[in-house]
Amino acid sequence: MFDQLEIVENRYEQLNELLSDPDVVSDPNKLREYSKEQSDLEETVQVYREYKDVKTQLNEAKDMQKEATDSDMKEMIKEEIAELEPQIEPFEERLKLLLIPKDPNDDKNVVMEIRGAAGGDEANIFAGDLYRMYSRYAEENGLKIDVMESAPADQGGFKEISFTIIGNGAFSKLKYENGAHRVQRVPTTESGGRIHTSTATVAVLPEVEDVEIDIRQEDLKIETYRSSGAGGQHVNTTDSAVRITHLPTGIVATSSEKSQIKNREKAMKLLKTRVYDQMVQEEQSKYDEQRKSAVGTGDRSERIRTYNYPQNRVTDHRIGLTIQKLDQIMEGNIQEIIDALSIEEQTHKLEELNSGNVI
Repeated sequence: MFDQLEIVENRYEQLNELLSDPDVVSDPNKLREYSKEQSDLEETVQVYREYKDVKTQLNEAKDMQKEATDSDMKEMIKEEIAELEPQIEPFEERLKLLLIPKDPNDDKNVVMEIRGAAGGDEANIFAGDLYRMYSRYAEENGLKIDVMESAPADQGGFKEISFTIIGNGAFSKLKYENGAHRVQRVPTTESGGRIHTSTATVAVLPEVEDVEIDIRQEDLKIETYRSSGAGGQHVNTTDSAVRITHLPTGIVATSSEKSQIKNREKAMKLLKTRVYDQMVQEEQSKYDEQRKSAVGTGDRSERIRTYNYPQNRVTDHRIGLTIQKLDQIMEGNIQEIIDALSIEEQTHKLEELNSGNVI
């Protein structure tokens, strides 16, 4: 571990020099890349230096203890050792956690896509409830929501809705929401009072930057249509909604605000995210068993959570967590679940690190 920490500290010092290099300062891409890398390493280096300082003080105190002859001096040294020794293990545990490879997507904005699945109208209504839950969570955590495309359902909620959550670390907070969410409740349309089970799926994708994927213009089919109508093609110049199809994959993205320019930007951003995600999924599926994390963030068909309204209960099946406050959760208070999933994932990775397996 300490060899690894020395490498991290040396790299941090190297980045300090690079960020003072005129060639780097004049290159915005390199400057951004090196600044981010340095920022990612900063906490690890700071903690490691604090640890080395405490370790040095402890070793010096132990050396002095061996040589001391005065009883008062011995007592002072003994007290100093007693103060320093308990600090070593917490430092080492924290450094182990800091050495766990960070998800490179954690700092990114997140694109979420919610779809009503099994359960007809009730599934669509539940999709709307989930959208509201994530909207409230974003609002409480200083994150911004930008709806990219939506298909409202006749009885309420959404057949599907795609939106970006914008803010530092958005993906790290919401990546564990990826999967099938199940609801158990009496639908408003149910006259007999019977409990129905319905599902909605949530896809969580890191927003793609232009530098990560290059989509050729000749691979795109761009169409405009009237956002207020049922869709279809029109020659009227007032058509503002935009549909972009990526011909090699068949992936489609749309946006239907008033401004055609904004719609093109939004649809293109959403398309890039979807195409990139498909590429990543195809590549990772080759190593499916290796890539699956302890809390199962990979498979979108996996049932991850049940929302039981009659018992005011939410259960996350991946870690066996049950919380008896569904009413608060549906108001966006999901941090307790997010924290539990994050801790479980860190614990799993720490076990892998201690066992010597590759994370």
